[in-house]
Amino acid sequence: MTIIVRCEECEKRYRVPDNRAGKSVKCKECGTILLIPPLDEPPKSRHGTDLLRHEPRTREFELAPGNEVHLEAISAHIEKHIGPVNMVFHEILSDLGHSDSHWVKPSQERPWHTLVTSGMSDRPMTVPDVCQDLRFAELLIQLPKTWKISQEAFADEENYWPVRLLKVLARLPHEYDTWLGSGHTVPNGDPAERYAENTAFSCALVLPPLNFGDDFHTLPLDNEQSIHFYSVVPLYPEETAYKLDFGLDKLLALFSRHNIQEVVDLKRTNTGRRKKWFGLF
Repeated sequence: MTIIVRCEECEKRYRVPDNRAGKSVKCKECGTILLIPPLDEPPKSRHGTDLLRHEPRTREFELAPGNEVHLEAISAHIEKHIGPVNMVFHEILSDLGHSDSHWVKPSQERPWHTLVTSGMSDRPMTVPDVCQDLRFAELLIQLPKTWKISQEAFADEENYWPVRLLKVLARLPHEYDTWLGSGHTVPNGDPAERYAENTAFSCALVLPPLNFGDDFHTLPLDNEQSIHFYSVVPLYPEETAYKLDFGLDKLLALFSRHNIQEVVDLKRTNTGRRKKWFGLF
């Protein structure tokens, strides 16, 4: 196991063995003394957010339980608040959590595709004690109306990666006994890699689905539980770094300034890229 440490002065990153936990090292770039965090304390971003890294999975395949009551309730909830479900892309064999994707086509009111998961909420997530009401969740991603959506189109990873992303995120809390909630970011690997050749996005930000009314955000169930719905917004690497350095509110302020929307736009502005100034002084 290795620990990743970043110098706050020059932003150089280092991987150090876990036997150096609690000790100090000198940055080779700028000479700053870096404190290696203890193993029982997760490393923190510059903004103070815990950085959680999951070890490779060791648990065996575990067949997803399935929950017909949740499925019917989620389907009705989607149709009530978003629109008719055109198709459901089913998983044939599911590990830990079933992850289907409900597809709502673009409409005049909402001119974009919406894909909503079902199955993530079949199991409760492992949440902090103060967040017990957030144990059940589902995810959605919004795609431009020009996006190719069909079983045939999904043979191309450049079309399929948003669906794959939903499946990975929906299964993650159950694989690693953790949780997803508003403001969480999940990189595509460590180090993060782009989702596909047609995009530089490499991280997912979880947010409330602001393109839909408040009544959609939470689905109350008969057993006094509730399913919470979150929108997945892909990030550029520079935006992920900016969020870790300065916090979610600062990143969202950048989004607002550049009019960044929840609908995926492969050509949108990279709000985390710092401008370089050239000239004679």
